[in-house]
Amino acid sequence: MKQLPIPSFFDSKNAGRWSYSPDQTRLFNDAVAFKRAHDIKPAASSKVRIHPLLIDVQKDFCFPWNDQTHSGGTLYVGGRSGTGAVDDSARIAQFIYRNSHLLTGLTTTLDTHFAFQIFSAPFWLTADGQPLSSHTLIDVGQSGVLVNLDLSGKVLHNNVNPNPALAAFLCNGDYSWLCSQAKFYCEELARGKKYKLYLWPPHTMLGSDGHALVGVVHEARLFFSYLRSVQTDCEIKGGNPLTENYSIFQPEVLMRWDGKPLAQRNTGFLKTMLGNDVVPLLGQAGSHCLKSSIEDLLTEIQTVDPKLLSRCYVVTDCSSAVAVPDGKGGFLADFTPQMEEAYQRFADAGMHLVKSTEPIESWPGVHLN
Repeated sequence: MKQLPIPSFFDSKNAGRWSYSPDQTRLFNDAVAFKRAHDIKPAASSKVRIHPLLIDVQKDFCFPWNDQTHSGGTLYVGGRSGTGAVDDSARIAQFIYRNSHLLTGLTTTLDTHFAFQIFSAPFWLTADGQPLSSHTLIDVGQSGVLVNLDLSGKVLHNNVNPNPALAAFLCNGDYSWLCSQAKFYCEELARGKKYKLYLWPPHTMLGSDGHALVGVVHEARLFFSYLRSVQTDCEIKGGNPLTENYSIFQPEVLMRWDGKPLAQRNTGFLKTMLGNDVVPLLGQAGSHCLKSSIEDLLTEIQTVDPKLLSRCYVVTDCSSAVAVPDGKGGFLADFTPQMEEAYQRFADAGMHLVKSTEPIESWPGVHLN
């Protein structure tokens, strides 16, 4: 099956426009006309189930901050190029348009946060009651107390702890419990060989403009939905205040220090994705939320049936790595190597690395008839 043409209303420049929002009434009418012109059948008639998973294609990750307009993303994934997520959004939209006649479903995830969470600077205080800064780390020091580090590993503050005021609504006022949980959490990250606890700036806060999907991606998913008479889905993650939730399939830590459950795996959605024949995986960030989601999917498949790994396709030109500029031409942090290592590991395990511009029918192992 040949790829579809890109609809005439699509403008790749809109991928870089924070304020862009599609005309949703016009979009339905355009989809009806496009469907007739290209004889598009409903998704239910397709024998091969192709269901892309779009990770966190939200405004806060996909636009740089603009000082002139006082708008833009608070955690822009620019990659090393500086235009990473903007370019990715345009490619994601075009991928959906070209392949809408083949796709049978589409899920977008929504990273969703609140003011006080364990990975945010306001959650923490120094020993003398001062707040910490974003883009720093929390780790267990040699003396057993929690310490605040810069990204090079230099100690900035010894003996940091959660803000005592948070205990009132996080654990019924038991501050000792909260401190024990915070230390246990950092120890669990170390035991699991995960990242050190990274303090991110506020992002994708529920109710904020930055929480919304990028306009061109939202436009493409709606057009696909109308074109193929199928409902697209959203999966929410990230609301638990006491754990990070990079992956859509499970939080970083599942247990509390006292042995009780802290969170649970998203087993229902795992089953949904494993029920498809082709699962394209794309979105932000390739070094964090996309990477973690694929790692969890990989672990699940290896447990259930390793043959299912061949159904997973990492669309490498539709995601970028977190790279934090230092203002001097370099980076405070650059997670590109971690992303590249992970992609190679996924390929070695049996997943496929593909490009969005390649016809799906040319992807290894895809049989549409």
